[in-house]
Amino acid sequence: MRIRLVFCALFVGSLFGGSASGQESQPNVVLILMDNLGYGEIGAYGGGELRGAATPRIDSIADDGMRLTNFNVEAQCTPSRAALMTGRHPIRSGLHSVPGSLADYGLVNWEVTLAELASDAGYDTAIFGKWHLGQVNGRFPTDHGFDEWFGIANSTDEALWIDNQTYDENAHPMNAEPHTLQARRGAVPVEIRPYDIEERRQIDRRITEKAVEFIGQSSASGDAPFFLYLPMTQPHYPILPHPDFDGSTSSGYWGDILAQMDAYTGRIIDALEARGLTENTILIFTSDNGPDMQPEWAGSPGPWRGTYFTALEGSLRVPFLIRWPDGIEAGRVSNEIVHMVDLLPTFAELFGSEAPQDRIIDGISLVGFFRGDEKSGREGFPVYVGSRLQAIKWRDWKLHFFEQATGSSSPQPVGFPLLYNIKQDPRELRGTALVNSWTRYPMRQILEDHRNSLQEEEPIPMGADLDFVPERMQ
Repeated sequence: MRIRLVFCALFVGSLFGGSASGQESQPNVVLILMDNLGYGEIGAYGGGELRGAATPRIDSIADDGMRLTNFNVEAQCTPSRAALMTGRHPIRSGLHSVPGSLADYGLVNWEVTLAELASDAGYDTAIFGKWHLGQVNGRFPTDHGFDEWFGIANSTDEALWIDNQTYDENAHPMNAEPHTLQARRGAVPVEIRPYDIEERRQIDRRITEKAVEFIGQSSASGDAPFFLYLPMTQPHYPILPHPDFDGSTSSGYWGDILAQMDAYTGRIIDALEARGLTENTILIFTSDNGPDMQPEWAGSPGPWRGTYFTALEGSLRVPFLIRWPDGIEAGRVSNEIVHMVDLLPTFAELFGSEAPQDRIIDGISLVGFFRGDEKSGREGFPVYVGSRLQAIKWRDWKLHFFEQATGSSSPQPVGFPLLYNIKQDPRELRGTALVNSWTRYPMRQILEDHRNSLQEEEPIPMGADLDFVPERMQ
């Protein structure tokens, strides 16, 4: 049975120094999640003008807040979003892979999402953008804690279907013409527009406009704090800028799309500022995974190597900027390891909720770290590519059980695990000498603890029924 989470006003009041009788001390949250944005794209991480366009509005989040240089995600879109929503490694939730041809996939009702934690703590919740955690009734975001949604259920490449001369929407029920969708909590989503090439150009503008409108309405009502999740669709292929930005930089589509991303982020920042919400709003800018594997759409992993769908740093390490004037010192930079799963327990504490206690939560709270602690509390984590455990990351070390250069190449098992020192060899090209074999003990401990946890709690199979409950919970 799911443990319902309740808001504890006394706890929140003591945590933030606010009144125990009101909710004014709870921070608002705006979480911008880009799609396939590599580490080396924006100015704060060495990109910006070098990649075709400056990104001053995005970079300002780093100037006014904190920049992480070792923020890690999953190797694919769906797993990263599952990790964010559940605080659990996706191998546990049955969402370890992009679903491909699986028609009915997504979160089961037993999982407790970040949006449900926020809602239980009295927050208004909204998502505008790409979901990719289910495409049928019962699996949509408004079935899992969000009050409202506008966006797409799956991935942006579906925009290529409609304008393709070979497309046959009658070939299978799931081949139906893709649409942008809109819904309120618990309602069946309504189709808004066909998601074709033109709509692909427009959608991030529409997402931004919806977000600005939501911020305005929430600030006008003043009744509750808000959790606003903005999973943008850029720069996932096809990378097609809005007409207002197409050709605007004379630097090709990468420059144009960087200029567009920066302008839209700036509109969110301006909306918060105009309504006096800057100080007590947590604003995050990050990405779901590293750059695409297709050469014509390939982004920049910065100093690392690899694309998404690999266990290389270029797949796992992405930008993470966080601004919260009431809680985070401006200008901080940290290379401490942080993982996407850590956001759920962090926000649970900030919301005044509690992460579920009846299941394994892989994330750890970062509240102390964001408030000034030097250490994040995380030493490492297992690295999956799909359902395959492909590596272990611990401190500055990485142990690979397979070799794989890009997401489109086949992973090749190695006779002896390959050990890399990421600081000395950031592109993971030279295995270290046996003198460093001492690292196998702490890394093996991560592996053993993880494997034992999979025995302790039955992983949810991919494609599980909506009402699936792990056997030990029945």
